[in-house]
Amino acid sequence: MIIKSADFICSNTQVSKLPPPTRPEYAFIGRSNVGKSSLINMLVQKKGLAKTSQTPGKTQLINHFLVNETWYIVDLPGYGYARASKSKKADWNKFIQTYLDKRESLQCVMVLIDSRLEPQKIDLEFCSWLGEKGLPFVLVFTKADKQSNLKTDQNIAKFRKAMLAFFEEAPQHFVTSSELHTGRDEILGFIGNINNSFEIPEFDEERYSK
Repeated sequence: MIIKSADFICSNTQVSKLPPPTRPEYAFIGRSNVGKSSLINMLVQKKGLAKTSQTPGKTQLINHFLVNETWYIVDLPGYGYARASKSKKADWNKFIQTYLDKRESLQCVMVLIDSRLEPQKIDLEFCSWLGEKGLPFVLVFTKADKQSNLKTDQNIAKFRKAMLAFFEEAPQHFVTSSELHTGRDEILGFIGNINNSFEIPEFDEERYSK
């Protein structure tokens, strides 16, 4: 897939204010500081589209980016940031889950996992929740350039094995590096294949006209 354009469309916390679900969209989510903004910018080759920060938990809104004027990347708040208050965490969780569970045009959740780490309970629990809801998702292992290929492969194998406690088989996965552009073609090819068979879903127009 050739990326010709990528533009910020909107940020909000209310599903009713999202763009009408007439284009396919892909939600990117992971633990805070997993490298989500850098990955999004790498995919669309537009530095600074998604705001990167040294402060975990910077993304607190649902951010929509329109790619090639035909599909959306949706940048969701990171989960598991310890310094957020309990009430704020609860609010974030509520609107993230509402978006994921109710968004008619959501095609796939891209769950970002730091490839340098052993399997993290919070990542496994989130994947389990997606499975319980029947939401399609893939694993995107980030920061593969920060260690040896062997260590990356070992950590991925451990994570996929841990997934078998919740699933009959582990979902598809991608290995990425925002620095080296590793995994870019594979992810864009995956998205392109889904886009080719996208049909506009039925939806309540009043819900998006408030």
